Amino acid sequence: MRLVLRLALATSAVLMSGAGFAQSDAPMVGDKPLVQVKPRGMAPKQAAAKPQSTAVRLQGCLDIDDGTKERLNCYDAVFTPAPKEKAPAAKAVAECRYTKEEDERLACFNGFVESMPKLPKG
Repeated sequence: MRLVLRLALATSAVLMSGAGFAQSDAPMVGDKPLVQVKPRGMAPKQAAAKPQSTAVRLQGCLDIDDGTKERLNCYDAVFTPAPKEKAPAAKAVAECRYTKEEDERLACFNGFVESMPKLPKG
């Protein structure tokens, strides 16, 4: 019994030490070590683009067909929904996100955004 236990312990020690050595070497491709590629900075076109204001982003949602889930998703991307059980009447466009029902939330956003003065998209 003791001999079997010693043999099992010795075998596991040899196997575990080999696994540790195998993991310490860097992976190789042929005879060269594998290199991890790091992303470069943003492309010049993206770096020059300015972030759009909230109003311009909301007005961009008006280009999507009214009454569709896509338009609501567009509004929700600007103001993340945070539905409340008993949301008070919205006094600002940002408060529309508290409306629980999707149709009511869409109507709320539409009411505010359609009454905004048209802003330049750039």
